[in-house]
Amino acid sequence: MTDDIAPETVDVHRLFHTDQTLDVLRFAHDTLRQGEACALVTLVEINGGSSRALGSMMAVTATGGYCGMVSGGCVEGVVAHEAVQALAENRDRTVKLGKGSSYFDVVLPCGGGIALVVHVLKNADALDAALKAHAQRRTIALTYHPEKQMLSCSEALKTGWQAGVFAVVLPPVLRIVLLGRGLESEVLQRAASALNIETMRDALPADIDEATAVVFLQHDLDKELPLLKQALNSAAFYIGCLGSRRTHEARRSQLLQDGFTEAQIARLSAPVGLFGPVRDARSLAVSVLAEIMSCKLKADTARSAVHA
Repeated sequence: MTDDIAPETVDVHRLFHTDQTLDVLRFAHDTLRQGEACALVTLVEINGGSSRALGSMMAVTATGGYCGMVSGGCVEGVVAHEAVQALAENRDRTVKLGKGSSYFDVVLPCGGGIALVVHVLKNADALDAALKAHAQRRTIALTYHPEKQMLSCSEALKTGWQAGVFAVVLPPVLRIVLLGRGLESEVLQRAASALNIETMRDALPADIDEATAVVFLQHDLDKELPLLKQALNSAAFYIGCLGSRRTHEARRSQLLQDGFTEAQIARLSAPVGLFGPVRDARSLAVSVLAEIMSCKLKADTARSAVHA
């Protein structure tokens, strides 16, 4: 921060609206690379209720610009002011808001309390490593060391405090693979893109992982089956198939003949979508996206429970 600007006079302002951690990390990384000071704010403790999950983040510049969310939007201005102060002092700090906080006039709507770590970024090394892992679809954890006031990357499996350090696990983001060239595929791709969800069309990638959903929107079982067999042998968390129940029974019968088990076939969502049979492409797109997001949430919850 420049010496001629007092922290208390800085007008904090949201630069853009997002609650996606990777957006925050990219912004912080770019800010540092441009030679500007930046602080990373992380939600490290929840007492009672909270509108955001543990590990949620904000990035704040020395001039008061910020992005990200650590609550429902009601405390981000206060948090940004604290981050500007930390940047001026070049020293990390912990901020408590809501229940048990010294900010008596800041009350969280959920009635709980949160604790936030404001970390003055010294360099972009850890952010660079995390973003490279993201580009390679590798799970990595961004880890804060309070005693050293530094960030590193680790292989932690769960977000939270572990052995005196706080880790934020960054798994691969949701990716949807669409197979089919019809209107349904086009509309579903547009809908997913509007939500900033990565999509691929017309080919199965070699790196199908636990964050990949595969959607078959073809009208020809003979064309579908070879790729469907590949998908069933992959780690995809969701596989959906267009068609009626009669079509799915034919699909199921062929898969059984080809050596697939009932358990494997049970992974299929068919007819595809949360709403059941629909007759137009827009309704189908919403139905499929809703089902994918629901399945992703369940898979993430189950994975967190395993590592608890």
